[in-house]
Amino acid sequence: MQAICVYCGANAGVSPAYAEAARALGRALVADNLSLVYGGGNVGLMGIIADEVLRMGGEVTGVIPTALVEREVGHTGLTRQFIVKDMHERKAMMAELADGFIAMPGGMGTLEELFEMLTWSQLGIHAKPIGLLNVDGFYDGLSGFIAHASAQGFIRPQHAALMMSAPEPQALLRLLKA
Repeated sequence: MQAICVYCGANAGVSPAYAEAARALGRALVADNLSLVYGGGNVGLMGIIADEVLRMGGEVTGVIPTALVEREVGHTGLTRQFIVKDMHERKAMMAELADGFIAMPGGMGTLEELFEMLTWSQLGIHAKPIGLLNVDGFYDGLSGFIAHASAQGFIRPQHAALMMSAPEPQALLRLLKA
């Protein structure tokens, strides 16, 4: 079974559309026989997607640093849970376990994880697909910034194209597979 790493918020956000998108992505992963790799928490969008994948009979691997087990309330019902030393070890393990990456709506941590994978892809450290689940236009500003930075000569067009985007899970999974 292939695994998709999903980066998303430890909060659910203000719009119910974010939680519904997390559930829809969870269902889409299981329908495509893909397992979930994620940050290991049971709160916010992280908990919602993990619970949905588990509810549908899928496999979920969580990776959480010791310092966040209490703060993010580590999920206790996962297929596999790795408790690691720090955020660097967490991100490295998640990247190693995954065959592709999806960023859902989230905050600074989500963006940091997304940009690390984009940078690693740009540098040739990995060749795994990276996508944004652009729920209700959440990432429109970011996509516009990437296009602007590319137009200004700071991001090569082929590197800007590393970040695929779709508004719904099935469409995004199709892009990642292609």
